[in-house]
Amino acid sequence: MAWENTVVSLPISEDVESVVMKQINNLMTKDNRPYFQAALYYLDNGKDLNQALAWFDKAIEQQPNGYWIYHQKANTLAKLGRKDEAKTSAQRSIELAKEAKNDDYVRLNEKLLEQLK
Repeated sequence: MAWENTVVSLPISEDVESVVMKQINNLMTKDNRPYFQAALYYLDNGKDLNQALAWFDKAIEQQPNGYWIYHQKANTLAKLGRKDEAKTSAQRSIELAKEAKNDDYVRLNEKLLEQLK
């Protein structure tokens, strides 16, 4: 905050990491588990990728036609260096995205496949 010749700063901080991790741990004990969201958080924040992969698989069980899930699973597999499996997951995402008429995900997966060559 600034006023004429005076400046006052108020540092505001929150330990977002521990709050989110606590929420994930709490939610994963419920019947309707948010596997996709938890896995995506792990993927995006450099957490345990093997755990993220297991949760993406559980999310696929919940939504077998979830092309967005297969895409993120492919990204996870790529980060783990498992290129062949990543390609398979990206191909499945393309098939499902085409069925759903979602060209954006088709392009995202095609771009990922190019990077995996």
